[in-house]
Amino acid sequence: MATKVIFALLTASLVAGQVMFQNSSGTRLRVDNGTYGPPIEEVHYYYDQWPIGIAVASDGRIFTTYTRGSYYYTLGVVVNETAEEPYPSAELNLPPDQLNTSWNGIPFGSSNASAFISVQAVYITSSNAQRPETLWAIDTGRPTVHSAQGDPSMPYAQPGGPKLVAISLANNSIYNTYTFPASVHYPDSYLNDLRFDFNPNLSDTSGQGIAYLVDSSNEGRPGFIMVDLGTGDSWRRLTQDASVLRGENDVPSYQGHPFCLRQSGMPIQWQQEGLDGLQLSPDGRTMYYSPLSQHTLYSVPTRNLRARDTDPLAEIEAHANVSSHGQRGGDANGFEGDSNGLIYQLMPEHNAIYYFDPRDGLTHGGRIQWEQALS
Repeated sequence: MATKVIFALLTASLVAGQVMFQNSSGTRLRVDNGTYGPPIEEVHYYYDQWPIGIAVASDGRIFTTYTRGSYYYTLGVVVNETAEEPYPSAELNLPPDQLNTSWNGIPFGSSNASAFISVQAVYITSSNAQRPETLWAIDTGRPTVHSAQGDPSMPYAQPGGPKLVAISLANNSIYNTYTFPASVHYPDSYLNDLRFDFNPNLSDTSGQGIAYLVDSSNEGRPGFIMVDLGTGDSWRRLTQDASVLRGENDVPSYQGHPFCLRQSGMPIQWQQEGLDGLQLSPDGRTMYYSPLSQHTLYSVPTRNLRARDTDPLAEIEAHANVSSHGQRGGDANGFEGDSNGLIYQLMPEHNAIYYFDPRDGLTHGGRIQWEQALS
């Protein structure tokens, strides 16, 4: 069976603080001729807001996330070739109080658990007897704010703001929201991506499914966060393991140019993100993952991620069972997989999508610029 991959390319034109729907009547969408693999079809252009995450529903609807800065909304749905609109509503895309606050002069994101603050990623699961086709959204609770001088910064998270939200695609309504205690989601945590397993026989679960979430904190405490979807319980694993930490002084190159951040009066800042991409094996027994700023692909048995804190050896055994699958020759962004067990890795430095085959290694194809998300 052929695999069709939808990905977002970060080539949007930004118009901050306003919503402008473009006239699509004169737009000509290009089609790749398949020189570097299966033909690539362009299906949508982003003009007003910078896309981060993407997911495609069974009815063809395309959902996109935009990390909050001065944008009007943070979760949207594509309505034509050049326009999107807030999803599931404009009201749910803006907390009624404010996006951020401060304690003793320290900025914090909103603690509002009933509206979106800054959605990073979305993922769609099929309908079954227990739940409808669902759009799952992870809200970091950490919007980008700007000082009076215009300098950007990210406030710390507080409980209630970071959350996992389940939206029914049958009626476009939220039917469940999962928040995290401060012992699981730290103030400097940053929820980045997610995967699910609804096998009712999973160890250490209620049998109603589990979510595996990435905490890619760039302040030194990345790791995995798990959520039991039946009980709402959450816990961490592999926090600060070497396999989830950022690479030292990572300087990726894009289109042949080194990439780092230089702000006036500040030293050069390197790529700092830790754990980023993740993907489950088809049988759900193995989690593949990688930090954004490392070149190595890792894996760990999912049973070690599900083990609860009541097991005194849970964290020790998780660290001990991490496997390295070698270097792939560059930084990787989002991950996706297929029923054959292939792990697709977005490789923006190479303008390519690599895939890892657990049986024999790596290969790649070209002609894709700055890939960000897969669905």
